[in-house]
Amino acid sequence: MKFDINVDKCVGAGVCALAAPEVFDQNDDDGIIVVLDPNPPREQAQRIQDAATRCPAAVITNVQP
Repeated sequence: MKFDINVDKCVGAGVCALAAPEVFDQNDDDGIIVVLDPNPPREQAQRIQDAATRCPAAVITNVQP
């Protein structure tokens, strides 16, 4: 599956890491999104979509299974 990330827009809210911890984490210094798995399995699609929906800065886009 695929998705796009706009790191420059990230505000460090952390909802991505809570919604999809196998795919996303946060930088320890500033809380900015870190992609742990840039090519996650399809089983993660719902979690990634949930992370995209919850993100207050709309950093995660173009989620495609």
